Amino acid sequence: MVSSRLKKKFEGLVALRVSALASVGLTPNAVTLLGLAASLVSAFCYLSWRTSRLMLPAAAALILLSGLLDAVDGVLARATGHVSAFGGFLDSVSDRYSDAVVLAAVTIAGLCDPAWGLAAVIGSMMVSYARARAEAAGVGMAAVGLAERAERMMFLAVVTFVAYFRLEVLGWGMALLAALAHLTVLQRALHFYRETR
Repeated sequence: MVSSRLKKKFEGLVALRVSALASVGLTPNAVTLLGLAASLVSAFCYLSWRTSRLMLPAAAALILLSGLLDAVDGVLARATGHVSAFGGFLDSVSDRYSDAVVLAAVTIAGLCDPAWGLAAVIGSMMVSYARARAEAAGVGMAAVGLAERAERMMFLAVVTFVAYFRLEVLGWGMALLAALAHLTVLQRALHFYRETR
């Protein structure tokens, strides 16, 4: 919910500066794929944390970069008149892959209990599915739920930064992330029920 309001403010600021991106030939779809690439590298950092604890703040920074690029691609598309059905599809699919690979990497790297890691992956996918399914039925889901994608990723980035100093924080953070994701699914289900009665 908070991220939706912040996203609107952020997009207003970015809209004034996206011409620089367009001038160097970056397309909205290219920005989307750069965001996905940042998530993939973030996942690699999680998997490599035993080689150096510094991989954790690097992973967190890359999550934030991926989120920034995810916000910029839509603004760039609208500013340059390149909004397309395929662009929206690519953005949505890239977001799902980004979430899945990062959360799976945290789990595979042994940074959290596997049950909580799996619950976080499933919850993340279901939050997005609940919105897509509801909007396909004509019920808006923007800003519905406690933990939208931006909130979940910012939270994961913060606990990952803290984990550089206290590793166990990431395990507890994943447990809380899983709980928040499933709570958000429940909130969206209740919203859909009220809107369709």
